[in-house]
Amino acid sequence: ESRPHPDVLRSENIRLVPVAELRGLRVGPKVFQYVLKVLVQSVQLLYTLLRIDQPSYILLQQNPPGLPSIAVAWVAGLFWGSKLIIDWHNYGYTIMSLSHGSSHPLVQIAKWYEKLFGRLSDYNLCVTDAMKEDLWVNCKIKAVTLYDKPASYFKETPLEVQHELYMKLAKDYEPFRPRTEALQPGVERSAFTERGGRLLRARARPALLVSSTSWTAPISLSALTSVLSSPDYERFIDEGAKLPSLVCVITGKGPLKDYYNGLIQKLHLKHIQICTPWLEAEDYPLLLGSADLGVCLHKSSSGLDLPMKVVDMFGCCLPVCAIYFECLHELVKHNENGLIFRDSKELAEQLKMLFLEFPAREGKLQSFRQNLRASRQQRWEQSWDQVVLPLLGHKE
Repeated sequence: ESRPHPDVLRSENIRLVPVAELRGLRVGPKVFQYVLKVLVQSVQLLYTLLRIDQPSYILLQQNPPGLPSIAVAWVAGLFWGSKLIIDWHNYGYTIMSLSHGSSHPLVQIAKWYEKLFGRLSDYNLCVTDAMKEDLWVNCKIKAVTLYDKPASYFKETPLEVQHELYMKLAKDYEPFRPRTEALQPGVERSAFTERGGRLLRARARPALLVSSTSWTAPISLSALTSVLSSPDYERFIDEGAKLPSLVCVITGKGPLKDYYNGLIQKLHLKHIQICTPWLEAEDYPLLLGSADLGVCLHKSSSGLDLPMKVVDMFGCCLPVCAIYFECLHELVKHNENGLIFRDSKELAEQLKMLFLEFPAREGKLQSFRQNLRASRQQRWEQSWDQVVLPLLGHKE
């Protein structure tokens, strides 16, 4: 439902073939609805794949969802004589198990399906060494680790561009508007910047905290809402701690968004403002590059994938507080490029430590940002050329 990034739309080498979203299949029991949806999607997707120009490779990007796309892509590959590449980011059956339980027949069928059709692929990519080992041990699938990397447009945002973004968002979202009226006429102000004769950061500006989520069950949104609704941070300020007000921006779309918006609206906070915008593709990296701290609430259903949201934040040199799961250490280095927390109480303490005397003294935040700058992270294009092209037999 979102417009692709302009770089994709402008590329002469990319042709977008939309597949219509299925609606109106809510007839009969849920199991029947699910089976019917899979069958219709299979026909729809296969018809689409057989009408495109003959491909050398079919890349199934970011599996899951793999049902029915893995089987359909394999059939299309047989028809075209194409090689099938599966990019494993997680397992679909572990996501299904969150709502149905691991012993549910549909979950067991999905597990059998992924293992069977996964072995029929020609090449396999995965996002962690832990997943690489699991694919081989449990599925006998040989994969190559291709860590997610940020695209080149994820970078720190210049102050001029930050101001333009804040003014744009201020039209629709209260937290981006200035807290007081301008003392001088003709001064253009947001909550974070002001421009009169020259552009400056606002005095005593709030800290900008960003979290991106798909508003689904694997996302531990309760951790953030627990911190924001708890009296701890506001009590610290009321007791005299030199902490800034917080503007917390939670981006994305998903099935639980309305539910959590309802909870947020019931909060009575003096020093914390929350908004949940849906951003244009080109504005999202600008927001990350303007923020002071990222918060990642992703908890892997399998414990084997890594949150792409943190990859994008690191591309913008944005320090992160991330909720713990098993292989997170492959991306977030605790006390080096961010912090790892296990519950809302620990996150609250981390926010207090990171934002003490902000913005006069950034302390750990600045240290983490400098470490991210010094790491000179490899970008997605470079990683693809280095890892995938040799796999396919290309020298460059």
